[in-house]
Amino acid sequence: METSVANLKNLLLPRPAAPPVPRDEAAAASVESQVREAQARARAEEAVLVARCRMGDRASMRVVYEKYQRRVFTLVLRIAGEQEAEELCQEVFLKAFRNIEKFRGEAQLGTWLYRLAVNAALTHVTRDRGRRVKAASEELLETVPAPVDAQLEGGDPKLRGRIEAALSALPAGYRAVLVLHDIEGLQHEEIAEVLGCRVGTSKSQLHKARAKMRELLGPKLRAERGGG
Repeated sequence: METSVANLKNLLLPRPAAPPVPRDEAAAASVESQVREAQARARAEEAVLVARCRMGDRASMRVVYEKYQRRVFTLVLRIAGEQEAEELCQEVFLKAFRNIEKFRGEAQLGTWLYRLAVNAALTHVTRDRGRRVKAASEELLETVPAPVDAQLEGGDPKLRGRIEAALSALPAGYRAVLVLHDIEGLQHEEIAEVLGCRVGTSKSQLHKARAKMRELLGPKLRAERGGG
């Protein structure tokens, strides 16, 4: 009986108030929730857009083209060079729309398009040297050579010119990782999806690409600054 009375008293007594959630944590949780909602809306809108493209809706295809054309063009330009960039960019979108049924939605549409773009650019660079290539792969990242860039030999005095020249002198596979990470802002997980490689391979190739850039840029920059 005493135990029952004690339990009843415990039930009747006011419970201690839960500690308030710190303001910073509450704000962070709110932002995170908003981000998730925005991502969900974006995925839903993208799914509708892809579905319309599959139906042959030209207006939807135009939306996709206008949304991604600039970034796809920049990507193939950085990897394959200026001369063929426009044509390669067009090929990427033609292939994308012809094969839109193969897009399963497991990755974002942009990631899928980037993979098509990288494959097209690397294939072009390799084909120009009379070699066959299948798709972007871990082996390809180290074996595709860079085109010769006249700026590297010509001595452009501007830093931007030096960077562009050094970038063009990188093996194209290194260049792809560097452009995707340092210029396009993709994370290694996204780059691994684009290139069809492991995350560790992406990190390793980025490290090698940056080291090669320092090797290419260092002597000329020191010479320009009078450091020998």
